[in-house]
Amino acid sequence: MRHILLFLSTLCLLKAKMTWKSALKQKEDWYGSAEAHELAEKVMLYQKSNGGWPKNTDFSSDLDLDSLKRLAEQRGDLKEATIDNGATYTPLEFLTQVWQAKPDSEIESSLHRGLSFLLKSQYPNGGWPQRPNHSGYSLHITYNDGAMIGVMTYLRDLLEKLPTFLMDQEKAAIKNALSKGLDCILKTQIRIDGNPTVWCAQHDAITLLPAKARSYEHPSFSGGESAGIVRYLMEIRNPSPEVSQAIEGSVSWFRTHQITGIRIIKRDGNRFIVKDENAPPVWARFSDLKTGKPIFSGRDGIIKSSFDEIEAERRNGYAWYVGNPRSILEDYPDWKKSLEN
Repeated sequence: MRHILLFLSTLCLLKAKMTWKSALKQKEDWYGSAEAHELAEKVMLYQKSNGGWPKNTDFSSDLDLDSLKRLAEQRGDLKEATIDNGATYTPLEFLTQVWQAKPDSEIESSLHRGLSFLLKSQYPNGGWPQRPNHSGYSLHITYNDGAMIGVMTYLRDLLEKLPTFLMDQEKAAIKNALSKGLDCILKTQIRIDGNPTVWCAQHDAITLLPAKARSYEHPSFSGGESAGIVRYLMEIRNPSPEVSQAIEGSVSWFRTHQITGIRIIKRDGNRFIVKDENAPPVWARFSDLKTGKPIFSGRDGIIKSSFDEIEAERRNGYAWYVGNPRSILEDYPDWKKSLEN
């Protein structure tokens, strides 16, 4: 990346009309535009010296001189480099599209550093931590919010497209990383009486067992995160018997644990559960590992059996029910049929 001082000496304000939220949803020809490259310059300013990016950042925000100085000072803050909430792999996806539309040496250098961060962050067992330079639950193998699957999807798509900036050693490393990642997915799948079910939102990096994260995120069956994992598995061409078995087990679990006849509504900032026989099925975000029943918890860490028992802040500020397994069950017949062709 060009030295940050170049920006300080030539730019007082960087502006982009395109919002970061919509940057990955543009038509192909936009990525070769001056606007796309201007946004790419800003995205790279946030990249840490180890190649990763921070989370929850609007890269399209205006930057003044003080902001630029602060970003330069924070480049060495490696703890902020993460794959949580779409961090790192989403900026890399954007920069890849911009580079493919109009190759640029600065962007290419940033891509190599970002790839290096992802590949070096992977554990020998194939899992990815949320933040490799952090501590606590950030070091767990993290499926929460699609973190590990987001990384693997980006790497898989990169290997399929094979942009010319990829070096031979990177291609080999990505192929190996995907193989190890898949092995980790299969090994972390929770089995009950030997039968595969779904996954926890995070697994211990050593034992591979379901692990606790924040006070209200207990070791459990995870309805939401597991759907993203199964989607990745269903997209594998010519799946192995082990992958097929993992999908079958998950689909069976989704069918058994779907909740019908209720709808979650929001009124005056509060969430309520109401009866509705016409509502589509939902799944608990977390289900007890022994009973399979939904569990809920506030910031006190005490497990409750009812949505209404936890404090309003957590009840209204967290997605305790999810609907994304519906698409898995809807697409399962076509996936099953594809195996016969």
